[in-house]
Amino acid sequence: MEQGTGLNLLNDRWIPVRLKDGASRVIAPWEMIDPAIAAPDWPRADLDLACYELLIGLILMAAPPEDLNAWRAGLTAEALRDALSPFAPAFNLTGDGPRFLQELGGLEGEAIPADKLFIDSAGASSARKNADLMVRQGRYAALQPTLAAMTLYTLQAFAPAGGAGIRTSMRGGGPMVTLVDPGEGLWPLVWANVPYGIPASPEDLPWMRPTRLSDGKGDTQTYPEHGHKVEAFFGMPRRLWLMQDEDGAITGAIQKPSGTNYAGWQHPLSPYYRVKEGAELLPVHPKPGGFGYRNWLGVVANVRDAKDEKRRAQAVETWQERARLRRGPKSTLIVAGWAMKNATPRSFLHSVQPLLDLPNGRERPVEQMISVADKVAQVLRGAMGAVIASGEARDAVREEFFVRTEPGFLARIGDLAKERLPEDFAETYIADLRRTALALFDARAVPTIDARSSKQQAEIVRARRNLLALGPKKFPDFVSTVGQLQQEEPA
Repeated sequence: MEQGTGLNLLNDRWIPVRLKDGASRVIAPWEMIDPAIAAPDWPRADLDLACYELLIGLILMAAPPEDLNAWRAGLTAEALRDALSPFAPAFNLTGDGPRFLQELGGLEGEAIPADKLFIDSAGASSARKNADLMVRQGRYAALQPTLAAMTLYTLQAFAPAGGAGIRTSMRGGGPMVTLVDPGEGLWPLVWANVPYGIPASPEDLPWMRPTRLSDGKGDTQTYPEHGHKVEAFFGMPRRLWLMQDEDGAITGAIQKPSGTNYAGWQHPLSPYYRVKEGAELLPVHPKPGGFGYRNWLGVVANVRDAKDEKRRAQAVETWQERARLRRGPKSTLIVAGWAMKNATPRSFLHSVQPLLDLPNGRERPVEQMISVADKVAQVLRGAMGAVIASGEARDAVREEFFVRTEPGFLARIGDLAKERLPEDFAETYIADLRRTALALFDARAVPTIDARSSKQQAEIVRARRNLLALGPKKFPDFVSTVGQLQQEEPA
């Protein structure tokens, strides 16, 4: 970017990246195809996550593969640069014309500080009460345009509720994002997750037209039929106008209520679920704490339920077909996003999970294995009531159960990928779960049992008996499914 000019997000080099040899570089979007690039290198994990989405969205906008054959053919840096070129006038961060992800024609009024563009900045209530202990207000007095651009995109993509009329993102506050990672650097990851489609035009971008206000006057919801599918990556729920000082730094933004109210959209990089059969699909949101196998259903593993209550991200489904065309490292799944409580960010999740590559019919046992573990964990939590009074402490034991049983679960997943299942597959899995549950129970019950009353001792004995009863007969569907798979295998 030359001195004295505004930042253009397609023409200029503004995205920091880490190279595979550990060095750093700043690139323009069309240079992402360079095989030497490992990953984005922003100073915050949520900006890195949003940067992946931005780059994927740019490909969908300008040069998406039409079908599997086009995806297999790939894309060159020169072709991408030429495809992006017509969109450059829509990607100025500042200036008098249309601005990237900002209100067409500008806004007037009092500006919020630049710090408020970050999702985890203290809210107005916390600031007034001086309760912003963990994340102090005013962390960033001003932002360089490059950082401001990435922060603006992150806010529009992941925005939590911001007060009366201040809209959440298309997927609500802090959606879960899942990215297929072939393990070969930035470009293979981006290309692996790009949806099929046809190119958009600059007029399809929401900041190139007047905002469809959601001010309660008439039907103001915006559905997929109102725009191009690329708007899933470039949604504009927040009405913003960046403010710049004489040195070019972004000092804040004017914000107005009644931005675009999206309904019925499905983002290709997020899993979805239904509350009940026939209800609207809703985006999954991360929960505080780690992400383990207990959270797989509808995110890592398919749920083959007639009600279709949980649905993996479309990018994950599409990869099942694409993966057969490539050779290389085994792909993984990045699971990330802000865990929110109402409008308050609690923690940022970033986890790497295996991508299942199982023979036909082998995903059903995965779903059942998770359900069996969840049932054992419920019985364990109930049994702990005879030993521990606190509900939170019992919850902690349940979480420890899932952590301890994850290695065994993953080992059984490896068995499912083999041609033949071990004869004792189901029985061994259930026995491992029961053994872990008993060990956690005994570690807390046995050392103190002599000091307890006879009534309490009887409760402990009954609780342990309930854990001992968790054998194969308690899970007939799982045992039956595995048995059928074993019978279908060749001798």
